[in-house]
This record gives sequence, C-alpha cells and structure tokens, in this order.
Amino acid sequence: MPKSAPAAFSLPQALLTAFDTNDRINRYMIENLPAEAWRAEPPEGKGRTIAAIVAHIHNVRVMWLKATAKGSKIPDQLERGSVTPAQALKALEQSRASLSVVLQSALENDGRVKGFKPDVAGFFGYLMAHDAHHRGQIAMLARQVSHPLPQKAMFGMWEWGSRGKP
Repeated sequence: MPKSAPAAFSLPQALLTAFDTNDRINRYMIENLPAEAWRAEPPEGKGRTIAAIVAHIHNVRVMWLKATAKGSKIPDQLERGSVTPAQALKALEQSRASLSVVLQSALENDGRVKGFKPDVAGFFGYLMAHDAHHRGQIAMLARQVSHPLPQKAMFGMWEWGSRGKP
C-alpha cells in the first residue's frame, strides 16, 4: 500500500496550535497544583499568591483584548483575592479563545495586531513567554510554601507533544 503524502505544513496553524498547547499546559499545572498552595502566603508576606498570579495572567490577556478586540465579547477580569481554581480555569479558557480569534485574524490579514509591535509572530511570543514566566513563578512559589507541584506534573509541563492534543 503506498504511503500517503504528509499534510502540508501551515505556519499560521502551527502558531495557533502552539498557543493552544501553551494554554493546556497552564491548565495542567493548575489542575495538578496542591489545593493548599493556591492561597498560601508567599515567604515573608511579600509578593502575590498563586491565585493572584493566575488572575494576573488572565487579566493581562483581558487588557490586550480591550486594546485589540474592541467590539468583541471580552471576558471579565478575575479578582485576585477571591478567585478559585475552577473560576481561573474557566476564565483562562475564555481569554485563550478570544485571543485566538485576534491572532487568527491577524494571521489571515496583514500580520499586525492593533497596539502591539512588531507583528503577530511577536505577539504569539509575548503571550507565551508571559505565561511561561508566571508558570515558573508558580512552580517556585508552590515549593517555597511547602506544597510543590508533583514531580510528574513538573515534567509533564514540558510534554508539548502530548499536551498539544485537545
């Protein structure tokens, strides 16, 4: 039986898939975070709780949506002091979906994202770097407050091949 030709590579689709995978890694991390870590006070009482960091990730996305997606339904911001993991997961999914529309539109048009320079590729990089930076903070903070992420989850956040599938 002859082998079928591989599907043509699409950079726009690959970027959107990478953005979705990045969000699934956020979800995986939150789902595997010990419940006691969510509101644990940071060492010396300085800095944000994990709940506040996750709210910040979503709220920055909302800030960008307000700048780039005027006229669209924009998710509500999260309250850093009261957000639950379930609320955070729902909100992150909403902001991911809304940003995906902005990203796809820029990919299909002139490659520009209103209010962001230089272009849509840079915006993808910015969004994913922002999330990854805060994932690192969350993993470190969880360990500092004696409720670390399980080792399996720490390694699992790097499994882009398996996290890339919905």
